[in-house]
Amino acid sequence: MEAAVSDRPEWTELPDLASRRFGGTVMWATDELFAEKENLVNPWVPAHRPETFGPKGQVYDGWETRRHREPGDDQAILRLGLAGTITGVIVDTAFFKGNYPPFVSVEGTSLPGYPSAAEVSEADWDVLVDHAPAAGHTENFYTVNGSRRYTHVRLTQHPDGGVARLRVHGTPVPDPALLDLDALDLAALENGAVVTGCSNKFYSSPNNLLSPGLAAHQAEGWETARRRDDGNDWVTLRLAGAGVVRFAELDTSNLKGNAPGWASVSGRDTYGEWVELLPKTRLQPDTRHRFALPDGPEVTEARLDIYPDGGMARLRLFGRLTEAGRANLKARFAKTR
Repeated sequence: MEAAVSDRPEWTELPDLASRRFGGTVMWATDELFAEKENLVNPWVPAHRPETFGPKGQVYDGWETRRHREPGDDQAILRLGLAGTITGVIVDTAFFKGNYPPFVSVEGTSLPGYPSAAEVSEADWDVLVDHAPAAGHTENFYTVNGSRRYTHVRLTQHPDGGVARLRVHGTPVPDPALLDLDALDLAALENGAVVTGCSNKFYSSPNNLLSPGLAAHQAEGWETARRRDDGNDWVTLRLAGAGVVRFAELDTSNLKGNAPGWASVSGRDTYGEWVELLPKTRLQPDTRHRFALPDGPEVTEARLDIYPDGGMARLRLFGRLTEAGRANLKARFAKTR
C-alpha cells in the first residue's frame, strides 16, 4: 500500500517566519473586538469549542473584527520572528464559516532596527498577495515569488471578518552585522541553516531541531514514527555557512520514553565527502548533551543520525565560519536587500 501524497504546496515545509515560536508578534490591528490579533501567530493548529460564548460572542482561536457598516478594510501588522525571503503564505480561516473575509491581501516591508507599529505603517510596502479570494474554514495557500528579505508583513481583510492564522513560509536570512562569525550556532534557523532532508517526520517537523530557545514540550522537537526494520532515522541540513564545528549539542529534553538510544553527527566537506564529526554515541532521555569535537575540516552541511528512531528536541553545532562561509553569508544578505 502506497503512502498518501500530500496536496499541500512544497513550500509549506519551509519554516513559518511569523510563528510565535520564533518570536513573531502582531504589533497592531485596526480592530480585534471579537478575537485577539495575537492568535494569528500561534504555532499550534487552531482549535474550536462550539457554543463557547464570552461577553463579546463565540470564542475563536483567531483574529476577528466587528462587522463593518461603512466602507473600509481591516488590517494587522506582524513583525516576523525570523527575517527572510518569503516563498508562500497561508491565510487559515479555520472555523470561520460565515464570518471570514471574502478577499485578502498580504504585503511585506524590510526595515532596520526595531521600529514602532506607527513607523512600520508609514513604510513602503511590496504586494505579496494582491486582493485574492479566500474561502472559509480552510487553509488558503498563496505562492509568493519574492527574493527580497522582509522583516514585517501586513495582512488586509477585505472588508472584515476572521482569520485563524497567518503562516509566512520562507527562508531565514540573517544580518551578518548582528552575528559573531567566530562563534555561532551553525545549525540555527535564525543564522541561516536550512533542513534539506529527513527520513521521517510523522509526529513533528525537523525544522524544530533548529529553532531558537529550549523546547517547552515534546511536540516542539522532532519525532519520528516507530521503526519496524533494521534502519535508522536521520536529518540533513545546510549550515549557516561553511565552517568548522567545535561543539555539538544533542538535546533530548521532554523525550523520556522515546529518545534515541544513540546518535552520530557527520559533515560534508568542501570536496563533497561525508566525514565523522561525532561518532555513534549513547544518549540519555530528557537530557541536554554537549560534546567537544576534535579539530575537523571545513564543512558546509551536516547529518544527524539517530538510532534506531525516536525524537530530538534541538541540535546545536557551535563553531566558526571560514572565509568562504563569511563571504557566502554576506553575499546572501546583500542579494536580498
